[in-house]
Parts: sequence; C-alpha cells; structure tokens
Amino acid sequence: MTPGRPVPPPLALHIPLAEDVAGELRPGPAVDGIDDPRQGRLAAARGAVSSDGGLVPLTVARRAPKPDDVEIAIEFCGLCHSDVHATRGEWGTQNYPLVPGHEIVGRVSRVGSDVDDFAPGDLVGVGCMVDSCRECESCLDGLEQYCERGLTGTYGAKDARNGDSMTQGGYASSVVVDRRYVLRVPENLDPAAAAPLLCAGITTFSPLRHFGVEEGDVVGVVGLGGLGHMAVKLAKAMGAEVKVFTTSESKVTAALELGADSVILSRDADAMATANRSIDLIIDTVAAPHDLNPFFRTLRRDGALFQLGLPSEAMPPVNPGALIRRRIAYAGSLIGGIAETQEMLDFCAEHGVVSDIEIVGADQLNDAYDRMVAGSVKYRFVLDTTTLQAPAERADA
Repeated sequence: MTPGRPVPPPLALHIPLAEDVAGELRPGPAVDGIDDPRQGRLAAARGAVSSDGGLVPLTVARRAPKPDDVEIAIEFCGLCHSDVHATRGEWGTQNYPLVPGHEIVGRVSRVGSDVDDFAPGDLVGVGCMVDSCRECESCLDGLEQYCERGLTGTYGAKDARNGDSMTQGGYASSVVVDRRYVLRVPENLDPAAAAPLLCAGITTFSPLRHFGVEEGDVVGVVGLGGLGHMAVKLAKAMGAEVKVFTTSESKVTAALELGADSVILSRDADAMATANRSIDLIIDTVAAPHDLNPFFRTLRRDGALFQLGLPSEAMPPVNPGALIRRRIAYAGSLIGGIAETQEMLDFCAEHGVVSDIEIVGADQLNDAYDRMVAGSVKYRFVLDTTTLQAPAERADA
C-alpha cells in the first residue's frame, strides 16, 4: 500500500444469497463484523445510469464467493478510454446501470474452499476479462482473449456461469472473480501505478513479445498516450532502440524523457524519408483515422506494424504494394491471455516498469473523462477507491 494512504473502505453491507450459491470459504478478517461465508456484499461504486448522465454514486451487489472465487477489496482502478466509450454509449446499445473499470488492483479479502493459489491479504489484479469458455482452442492455448465463444468482459457482459447477470467493473470497493482470471501483482510494484498495466501494459506487451523483440531491434511507436507511453517503456526494457512518431512538436521532450532514443515528426516528409527502412516493428496506438502507408515505408524487410488503436471511423486504404515489396505484415493484437499478463507483471517488476499516472477521487471522475477525451493527461488516470461513498442499503445493480 502506498505510504501514508488511508485504509481502503470496508466492503460494508452484506446481502443474503441462496445457500447453494456459495461454497465453503476461508475468510480473511471480519469486515464490519460480517464473517458469514454465505453472504454476498454490497459494494460502493461509481457508474452510469444513462449515456449522457455522467458517473454517479451507485451500489452494486457482489455474489458470495463460490469454491473457485476470490473476493477482492479494491484499492485502485485505472481509467481506460474504452470506459468513456462504453459508459457514453458510443459503442452501441449499452445496458445500464453500468459500473466501468478493468484495471483493478487490491487485496484478497476472502477465497473459496478450492482456492489454494491465493490467500487473504495477497496483492492481486483483474484485467479486461473475468471468464471465457475454457474449452476452445484459444482458451486451451492460454489465449483467452481470443476465446472462440467470446470472453466475458469485466464489465457490461453477461456472466454465463452466474445466471447471465451483468458484470460490473472496478470503480467499486470490491469485486468477486474466478481465481483463473485473477493476477498476482508483485509487491515491489506501486499498486496505483501498476493498475494500468492490466490493460495498457498487456495491450502493448503482447505484440512486443509475440514479435520477439530483443536487444538490437528497432521499435517504432506511433502516438504517445496511455498505450504509447507503455510501449516505449516496455520496448526499452526489452533492450530495443525506440523511435517515437508524433504529429506534435510538444511531445518530443516527453518522449525522450520516457526513454525514447529519437522522435520523428510524422508530418515532416523529410524526417519520414530519413527513417525509411530503419525499423523492425511498429506499435500503432492511435485511435483516430490516419494513413498507414508512410509508416510502412519506414519498416525493414520482414517488418510488421501492429494496430492497437481502434478508430471509430474508416481508415485510409492500405497500399498492398507497400506490404508486398518488403514482405511486411500488418497485424492487430488484443490485450493478452492470463498467463501472458502474469508474465508481463513479473517482467515489469523485474525491470521497474509502471505507468505514469495521476490519481483521482470519485468526485473527479467526470472531469477526468473529459480530460481523457481532450488528451489532457500524462498518461493514465487511476481512481483511489477510498474516495467512494458508503454503499446504500439496496443495490442499484
């Protein structure tokens, strides 16, 4: 826990659940005098009740842990730009109320009877998924993010193993998750700065690891936001030379301070020409439509460009000749599997890599959303859950 930080709020009010839902538990210390393993709990939260109403205080019902479940007292939760899109209904019809948040870090408070890999007090994390089919080829290969039946997102998804209830995320005081989707957060990582690793960190780590980046490789990073700054840090930790592409001269100094070896102004034709055939791998984090063809020209033979940013509008067409002439690959990548996410956390602990963050309170969330849209953050916001209100006596979700 961060020195001098207040103790996280209690998990608070209990809620009765059917006795056949909960298995035998190995509870941690009693919370608010409640230690009945058959009780679920009400968690304080912030979430949306409509697409245009902003984030408001809510109370969510958390199930009593089943035999394979881990109950977590959340300390911090990162804010991701996808949270903004989801709560504002920008990705299609949304079910409200909705509590966002998929960059969760906290301490285990209770575990189910079959859980032997986590214990009360452990520092743990939960990322973008809380379940998958566990049977398809992708799941069996440890690539649950590509589950062929569809992963279960940490919020806004139907939870098939729990009565098709809607998952509610980490802007809350607690959460209950199957142990298979819980990560161990190394104790030497600052828990607040580690939270964004569970989305921004793994999203950039996975393509770097898939491509086999190592010392001597040259990695280009397009965009210097939440994803881009993590790509710079991780690629440098892997031993690569890093070149940042940006359209803004104001980001040159920031990129160099993060560890980039050089910065290329992508609107400068001469600078782009100088970078021709100089890069092995490009990580593109920009979520707005942009022309990829100039970046393909900077890749060496057998290079690759991984698209991580997801624009809401169509991208300019790709010239196939740019790919064919140098055997270049244009690929996409989605977060990472559970094993790979744990590998990423351990790698970050070994190399001292965390996200650059600004901690916000619950009452600052709506302003933080507006600032994210405006690009006014270096580089990720993180919610301190001690600032949440006490839960009500009845659940909103």
